[in-house]
Amino acid sequence: QVQLVESGGGLVQPGGSLRLSCAASGTIFRINAMGWYRQAPGKGRELVARVTSGGRTNYADFVKGRFTISRDNAKNTVDLQMNSLKPEDTAVYYCNRAGPFWGIGEPSPSDYWGQGTQVTVSS
Repeated sequence: QVQLVESGGGLVQPGGSLRLSCAASGTIFRINAMGWYRQAPGKGRELVARVTSGGRTNYADFVKGRFTISRDNAKNTVDLQMNSLKPEDTAVYYCNRAGPFWGIGEPSPSDYWGQGTQVTVSS
C-alpha cells in the first residue's frame, strides 16, 4: 500500500528557510525517482525538484540555487531544503514518485497523493 506523508510546512517571511520532509512507503520509494511538487491557488501542480534512487538531482529553473532535494534510502524519506523563500513559493507541497526524466512519467492528478504541507511566504 502506497503511503506518502509530508511535513515541515509553515508560515515564513520572505528570505527565510523551511525544510520539508516526506516519509514514503517502501515500494514506491525503492523503485522510483522521487520528487517534490507544488500547487499554488488556482494553478496546476508542478514539479519542483527530483532525485533519483542514486542521488542525482534536477530542479525547476525557478528554484535552482535556492532549494535542495535529498533522500535517505535507509529511512525511505525525501527532504526539501528551501532557502531564500519568495512569496511566489507559497503553495501546498507534495512528494511523490517522479518519472524517468523531467516532465515524463509523472503521476497524474488521479493517482495517489498525500495530504501535502502548506508553505506560506509572507511578511
